Amino acid sequence: MKKELPKKERGAFLNVLQERFDKNPQRHQGIEWAAVRQRLEARPDRLWTLAEMERTGGEPDVTGRDEATGEILFCDCSPESPKGRRSLCYDRAALDARKEHKPAGSALDLAAGMGVEVLSEAQYLALQQLGPFDTKTSSWVLTPPGMRKLGGALFGDSRYGRVFFYHNGAESYYSSRGFRACLRV
Repeated sequence: MKKELPKKERGAFLNVLQERFDKNPQRHQGIEWAAVRQRLEARPDRLWTLAEMERTGGEPDVTGRDEATGEILFCDCSPESPKGRRSLCYDRAALDARKEHKPAGSALDLAAGMGVEVLSEAQYLALQQLGPFDTKTSSWVLTPPGMRKLGGALFGDSRYGRVFFYHNGAESYYSSRGFRACLRV
């Protein structure tokens, strides 16, 4: 299945992204919208993914550029963890391990289906430099394999003016915990 926005929706969605881009220049200093738009128009699959980030409440915006590859980085910039991506356990193994009261899915499965990466600890910290995020919610972050092998998973939030990372069983899920994503274009 080809993942592309219908042509009639592309222009309107590009306008939404441009408006957010223009409204938040502190997130992407030195990056021009024309360059972003050109990359998006060349990659309709990425525009579809951004629309999925938007549909699930992520409010994606440009947050930087990978200097090594030149790729533009989009991250979820919604004030709280995206509403359409909450109440999920960490990964498929955690979901399969639950015997009862299973959530609708897992963060890593949903991210893969959307074509995005769950933020790493470093990416989450970098995002928090752009503003206060997750002051009432929390977001799963990529968990080191050794920790995951032991049954745990990491999540982060912002409280009392600083960022915290915590651990939980990977099979846990809460209505206030989701995940934030990154997309490279």
